[in-house]
Amino acid sequence: MSLSMYQASVPVFIRMLNNLEAILDKASAHAEAEGFDSTVLVNARLAPDMYPLARQVQIATDAVKGCVARLAGVDVPSYADDEASIAELKARIAKTLAFIQTVKPEQIDGSEDKTINIKLPSRELSFNGQMFLLHFALPNFYFHISCSYAILRHNGVKIGKMDFLGAV
Repeated sequence: MSLSMYQASVPVFIRMLNNLEAILDKASAHAEAEGFDSTVLVNARLAPDMYPLARQVQIATDAVKGCVARLAGVDVPSYADDEASIAELKARIAKTLAFIQTVKPEQIDGSEDKTINIKLPSRELSFNGQMFLLHFALPNFYFHISCSYAILRHNGVKIGKMDFLGAV
């Protein structure tokens, strides 16, 4: 049996967004246990020229909703990008999960050769659906959730590889 475009996207995104949400729960608990405002973590970054945690989560969820919508041929939902707390970041994840769960396998399956155009500030990228998913959307998504994990780990949140991977 071959792997479908839906199987390679939506279930992967659901699993990893749930893992990210659980990591954010641990971040919130860590801040409470250590007696500091969790917005410190929301604004934390690994390096001066990298985005803070809030923006990492925003981009990760943007990657998910954009990928699923484009493959399915539906409008990409627009979010305000104004989350300033862990609770608001979790709400964004929940909103993203709710959206992608409305998309049915038959809307995505068969999109391997669909033309996907992405407009960036400096240029436009064009892919077929499979290349978009495997070489752009998934790597971008994993990059930003990895950065989110690293920011929290760097700031003392007790998380490990299995938190990132989730229950297997």
